[in-house]
Amino acid sequence: MDHISLLFQIIVSVSVYYVWIFRYHNVVAEFKQFGYSDVFRNFVGAAKMSISALLIMGLCYNDITLYAALGMAFFMLGAQITHLRVKNPFKQRLPSLVFLLMSLFVAAFDCGLI
Repeated sequence: MDHISLLFQIIVSVSVYYVWIFRYHNVVAEFKQFGYSDVFRNFVGAAKMSISALLIMGLCYNDITLYAALGMAFFMLGAQITHLRVKNPFKQRLPSLVFLLMSLFVAAFDCGLI
């Protein structure tokens, strides 16, 4: 289970970086569809990239893993709520749902619940 948790930390972190760096044009289009401001989009991006960095740091410094995983889960839950609010199809909600579940797994494992 330890290896799965570590793998999930890496997958979530790298995926967030990939989306916010290499697929930023999709992020811009989605936030416009959602009706959110550019300032809010930039805040979310900075926060998610910072939390991703903390998840990576959590590989070496376990004390921050729980907070980083819960922070990322919070943002992924927000993404789920937003996708539901604008009635996006399940296919568009799936990535944030998977990352939400992975983040919750990491948090649960770090707390000793799994």
